Amino acid sequence: MIVTFKTEMIHKNIFILLGSNSGDRSGELRMAIDFIKKEIGKIIAQSKIYETAPWGKVDQPHFLNQALKIESSFSPDELLDNLQSIEQALGRTRVEKWGERSMDIDILYYGDKIIDSSTLVIPHLHLAERKFVLVPLTEISPEFLHPILQKSNAELLKGCNDTLDVKEFIG
Repeated sequence: MIVTFKTEMIHKNIFILLGSNSGDRSGELRMAIDFIKKEIGKIIAQSKIYETAPWGKVDQPHFLNQALKIESSFSPDELLDNLQSIEQALGRTRVEKWGERSMDIDILYYGDKIIDSSTLVIPHLHLAERKFVLVPLTEISPEFLHPILQKSNAELLKGCNDTLDVKEFIG
């Protein structure tokens, strides 16, 4: 009898951003991290939590944001589906673009993959324009290269024109 084992490829250098601006914002981040550990894969690094001004639609509460570096066996599309399930489990409803939300989880990078489909764009389309993304991302991986722009996260942050407030959350 021949026994075969299913080997799952572990994908590394996956970066995601968590954000919450309604309810118990820091509690939402903690619960999202617990879900990610149980359902998605290993967390390799996590940034501090930052309080950030809203981007795009400014008449709403400030966000708490945190970047994570993870390993996972999920493909990019599977990862997106599972992260959206976590958002829903944490009360996310999609009512208004860039509107208030209990949990938002974005895939920033999936290694050096470049994906542009109707459901998923990686690297994240607005990553280089948003200080609330680049500050925590640079904290955990300053040298990681954007696969299209060929600039490190630190270089992207240095060249970012976003002037919105991003400050370490003490709470």
